[in-house]
Amino acid sequence: VQLQASGGGLVQAGGSLRLSCAASGRTFSINFMGWFRQAPGKEREFVAAIRSSGASTNYADSVKGRFTISRDNAKSMVYLQMNSLKPEDTAVYYCAASRGYGLLFAPSNYDYWGQGTQVTVSS
Repeated sequence: VQLQASGGGLVQAGGSLRLSCAASGRTFSINFMGWFRQAPGKEREFVAAIRSSGASTNYADSVKGRFTISRDNAKSMVYLQMNSLKPEDTAVYYCAASRGYGLLFAPSNYDYWGQGTQVTVSS
């Protein structure tokens, strides 16, 4: 499975961005997909995840009510709509995919990773 993230950029605080992640290859093996982010000098942290059916989503407390994860299985795409962005949301955002059934928020449970896309929120 290959993942390609896009949609990052520079935005002012309070603005919005939509990240996209295109999956290719053996996508039928994917059970859930997630978004993580990593700011300079910090560990990679969970942002949001969605199961293959799209019926179940999970979010980090820091983004609940502001970010929405969704997927289009027909297009093998996953999206992260980010609204009311804050400077502390600045990070490189990664999409990831898992074949397993482990904890959604643990990076170690993801088998495939995209290359990352930079999101910068100015104050």
